[in-house]
Amino acid sequence: MSQIKELLVSFEQDALLAEVKKELDGGADPAGILSQCQDALVEIGDLFGKGEMFVSDLMMAGELVKEVSTLAVPLMKKEGTPSAGKVILGTVKNDIHDIGKDIVHNMLYASGFEVIDLGVDVPPEQFIAALKQHNAKVLALSCLLVSCYDSLLETVNAVKAEGLRDKVKIIIGGGPIDDNVVAYCGADAMGATAQDAVNYSREVLSK
Repeated sequence: MSQIKELLVSFEQDALLAEVKKELDGGADPAGILSQCQDALVEIGDLFGKGEMFVSDLMMAGELVKEVSTLAVPLMKKEGTPSAGKVILGTVKNDIHDIGKDIVHNMLYASGFEVIDLGVDVPPEQFIAALKQHNAKVLALSCLLVSCYDSLLETVNAVKAEGLRDKVKIIIGGGPIDDNVVAYCGADAMGATAQDAVNYSREVLSK
């Protein structure tokens, strides 16, 4: 286990931030540090699922990742870097989780994409408005709750109803997301990691 991941999983705040600062000062890739944080969140989520951690632990982990992000994100992209294209991002309606979404945002940003982040609990019509306003070709939907699979379906159906489906590629992600959910809601792909979202967006927008 990487040191940053280990420190995050054990909630050693001071040691974690000190290690992040040390690695950044030493020239470490900020995106790599956020990737380690994502790995830690996956492990914490697994422990929560086993009953070995609690909701308060999930909240604490999220706050720690936000603190790490404040150190890493400003170093991730140089001003003047050409845009790799636009991506609309958000957590679907009735889901207020933002940690995974925020990591995806940061990784896309670091890779040169213009990210239009709509936040959490986003209704389908707000995604549609953003797609039209920004003429974006990629829609990235985050969903952490099994109960919100229908929100994914509603959003994809709204894209179809507006006649945009053949113009927009939709990638979904979040802890419970798998290929079965992709098939259920009619999305194009799933991302198990933030890097998957970056790779997929790059593939779509480079064509």
